[in-house]
Amino acid sequence: MKQFSLFILLLIIISSCGDSEILIPKPPTYLRLDLPEHTYKKYKSACGYNFDAASIFKIKEVVDSNGNVMCHRDIELGELNGIIHFSYIDMKEPLSAYVNFANDKVDEHKLKATAIEDLAILHPENKVYGTFFELQGDVASPFQFYLTDSTSHFVSGVVYFNSTPNYDSLKPTLDYLKVDLLQMVNTFKWK
Repeated sequence: MKQFSLFILLLIIISSCGDSEILIPKPPTYLRLDLPEHTYKKYKSACGYNFDAASIFKIKEVVDSNGNVMCHRDIELGELNGIIHFSYIDMKEPLSAYVNFANDKVDEHKLKATAIEDLAILHPENKVYGTFFELQGDVASPFQFYLTDSTSHFVSGVVYFNSTPNYDSLKPTLDYLKVDLLQMVNTFKWK
């Protein structure tokens, strides 16, 4: 009788495990962003350069007290809620001083960055040379770049968002913005 009871109990346990649904943990999710298609407009600066700017960018000309257009400006990223600090410099020092300064600004983020990827920008037909940096991780500035003609002109850009740097949450926005920034640096030309 004990063996029969044990057999029935075992049969009930085995049969109850057969059709149960296997639970699989759900992957992490992100906020859904409805970002517009990538479209561009030609931006011509009074400072001697032009490039394709994303249509969502708002570039404000800054004028000093004498009415002269200043070449340092902030480019607002529209609905991405960020800004590009964009600087233009007429070079008076050797090129290495400007490149080293730009590289030092990237190095400031090494403590927080999980990876730093760099992309060489080489367009000899337009005399445009530089480096585009993508900083991954919870960094204050996820993208930085500099461009130069290597003799007299130097521009640099640093991207900041108006939010706490949380790489996982910002990843969809960063992927979207990277396309626009690469378009910007790859179409950059000196006048």
